Amino acid sequence: MGLGFAERRACCLLRPPGSGQEGAGRDAPPELKGGSDMAVPQAYPLGPLHEPASALMEPQPCPQSLAEGFLEEELRLNAELSQLQFSEPVGLIYNPVEYAWEPHRSYVTHYCQGPKEVLFLGMNPGPFGMAQTGVPFGEVSVVRDWLGVVGPVLTPPQEHPKRPVLGLECPHSEWAQRHSRRATC
Repeated sequence: MGLGFAERRACCLLRPPGSGQEGAGRDAPPELKGGSDMAVPQAYPLGPLHEPASALMEPQPCPQSLAEGFLEEELRLNAELSQLQFSEPVGLIYNPVEYAWEPHRSYVTHYCQGPKEVLFLGMNPGPFGMAQTGVPFGEVSVVRDWLGVVGPVLTPPQEHPKRPVLGLECPHSEWAQRHSRRATC
């Protein structure tokens, strides 16, 4: 993906854009948190202790997990898509990758481990599925009770009064997802 040292430092656990937590993950030293592009401080040198000091300050990319790479690519594409402009009749756009980032990241980090035989892609999050949970094809009860995904779901910048985002507390069910699950089980 052509990532530089600043984007890969400390084997980052990604945070949503604009959260002030981009960059380093929760286990990184405080100097690396916050998304700035500063160099690794000498208090936390890279590499074994027997390397010369100049080698310690050279960027050393961390191995990136499949989930981290997937999330980075998703955020990159999301940033590009956010530039699209729509005219009437489009009045509201729900982007669960932004407002439901924590459950989405939790789902991808837990279940995107190694190659898969099948990948389901969706373009339009249902009002009681991914729009509530941040998980693709993610009916609330399945995401919360069966997959065990947790995390706060924020309120989108604009909501339709008939389609409020209640997150993992949403009492409604995505009919199409319940129907397809019955057909395959």
